[in-house]
Amino acid sequence: MTAINEIIFLVGLLLLLAILAGRVSSRLGAPLLLVFLGLGMLAGEDGPGRIAFHDFHMAYLLGSIALAVILFDGGLRTRLETFRLVRSPALVLSTIGVLATVLVTGALASWVLGLGWAEGFLIGAIVGSTDAAAVFFLLNLRGMRLRGRVAATLEVESGINDPMAVLLTLLAVELVTVAGPVAPLDLVLELVRQLAGGTLLGLGAGFLLVWLVNRLDLADGLYPILALSFTLFLFGGAQAAGTSGFMAVYLAGLILGNRRHKADRLIRRFHDGLAWLAQIGLFVMLGLLVTPSRLEAQWLPGALVALGLMLVARPLAVFLCLAPFRYTLAERVYVSWVGLRGAVPIVLATIPVLAGVPNAQVYFGVAFVVVLLSLLVQGWTVGPSARLLGLLAPPQPEPPTRADVDLPGGTGQLAVFTVARDSEAALRGRGRLIIPETVQMLALIQNGRPVRPEDAVGLQPGDTVLAMGDSDALAVMDRLFGRRAANGTADRPAGDFQVQGDIPAQSVGLIYGFEAGAMGHRPLSAFIRQTLGRDPALGDRLRVGEIDLIVAAVEEGEASLVGIDLTPPVSGWAALRARLTGFGNFWRRRPPSAQI
Repeated sequence: MTAINEIIFLVGLLLLLAILAGRVSSRLGAPLLLVFLGLGMLAGEDGPGRIAFHDFHMAYLLGSIALAVILFDGGLRTRLETFRLVRSPALVLSTIGVLATVLVTGALASWVLGLGWAEGFLIGAIVGSTDAAAVFFLLNLRGMRLRGRVAATLEVESGINDPMAVLLTLLAVELVTVAGPVAPLDLVLELVRQLAGGTLLGLGAGFLLVWLVNRLDLADGLYPILALSFTLFLFGGAQAAGTSGFMAVYLAGLILGNRRHKADRLIRRFHDGLAWLAQIGLFVMLGLLVTPSRLEAQWLPGALVALGLMLVARPLAVFLCLAPFRYTLAERVYVSWVGLRGAVPIVLATIPVLAGVPNAQVYFGVAFVVVLLSLLVQGWTVGPSARLLGLLAPPQPEPPTRADVDLPGGTGQLAVFTVARDSEAALRGRGRLIIPETVQMLALIQNGRPVRPEDAVGLQPGDTVLAMGDSDALAVMDRLFGRRAANGTADRPAGDFQVQGDIPAQSVGLIYGFEAGAMGHRPLSAFIRQTLGRDPALGDRLRVGEIDLIVAAVEEGEASLVGIDLTPPVSGWAALRARLTGFGNFWRRRPPSAQI
């Protein structure tokens, strides 16, 4: 009984320390996931905590559960429009890109460690995929907003590339342990089964979960538990059926997050906290699993493999895969650099240990060194590199203080807004606000007294507004009642000023000296879509004549607000050289940025 109490005490203490350490590290600029990993190492066998934890079976089990929770939450957060925007490049990156990365990294690992090609291929497979936990963590932190297409590519790729990594790792284990060749056709069929099976199960389970949430009459607190239990049931069932549980839970979360249901807010809030718990627990546990004193022989080769992965293998794969999709040079460089490795490689590195592969501890040690350096080098520079390459999205209004209540039957939400200082509502007045047709203004409280909305003369900071509508329409209200975004940063991500996307393209062309051609009579938003050749994404830049048009806001798949940059930066390598020339000034004037 005493031992059990001590374990409970230590688990609570480690989680508490992780949260406090994360708070301190965010002030110092340290990557948070690296802090969680380091805390686990300090609590481990070589640290002052002296906790001996070497149960690889338990680590694989808990790691898989944590990754399932993180991927499901990532799917909940991903908008369907975002997924559609980058589904083709993300799919190529998560298959051909992972394979190319594995082959190049495997060849390097084989040469550095003096291993056979099969053993090198195993190391490449373990570290070949980007990590969903690290990438989702990055993209949902405050303080940094990437251009919509770049952020979406990183997000969707990390959400769907795990099946390829797992398949290649299992194949490599088979190559190392079983004598005889592996038929290429069997490999292709297995990949199809993993991807197609996981996709079908995930989509079907997502729609089933939406139906269950809307049909079952449960206490409010049970809807998030229903979603969690369904996630674990789906993940375990898909894995047992020989398909990808990782793909299945991500897609199930994507469906649930983009369909109307009566428990949307409850499930999102619960899984947001649960994903935090999973990330903290996962990295602390993996830190406990590692004994640094036993990795002395792997530090140098692991560092060489990490550098080769970051500087050669990943960039080569990204440039190859994104070539057909009209990404800019800066976008390809950034996607190459933010190929973060985190929990997934360490969890995959437990597979050779569990399978009894010779020298499995060596592979585990190399994978840990690669992850450590990735979090240390890439994780510390995700914000500065985005700024250096000019990939920050236009600033968005700060969301107002808001409380929500889900309506029965998935019919919408009741939202209580507090009008923020310097918001559009406070500056323009109620009569000049463009309110979505699907939103009903129900009540207004001014100076502590209820006022009918139609009787209100204007809105003041601190007023409380009760509105009803669907989640997309209420998101528009966030922009009206929240503080306006601050402009005038050194990079001018929203341009010198902004215009509405529905003004004629010809009018803008006449003023700023560019030819709109046959699209001149169409809105500026249609001109941008036609010229890009795809759906616009937040932060997209379009060079026309001597100016840049910048997508500053997107509504219903169209550029609703367009920034105009009168002195755009030079493009390509010249832009990068110009930014590197001012690197010293950049570091002296950079604003706080998000960290991993």
